[in-house]
Amino acid sequence: MFVDSGVPEPGDAALLSRVHDPGAEPIVESRALTVALLDRLAGRVREALGPGAAALSLGQVLPGGTWQAGRELAREHRRDSGPPIRVARGGTLF
Repeated sequence: MFVDSGVPEPGDAALLSRVHDPGAEPIVESRALTVALLDRLAGRVREALGPGAAALSLGQVLPGGTWQAGRELAREHRRDSGPPIRVARGGTLF
């Protein structure tokens, strides 16, 4: 979601055209940055929703908006609806 919305923009455009191993530096960095950005986004969502939202967990913010927004942006940007930074994997990667 963040890459497709332009936050952040990769310094090397070729990053988006290659498939990366799960432990590759661009994957580790993008996942770390995603977590940091999600924490900030969750804080803003809680502020916008008011005092009752203090109990809103990051786990609730993810499926409640960011996952769906990410899927919609992927469909707009790529014919296959895949992620902007592709990871070589045989299954789920956490």
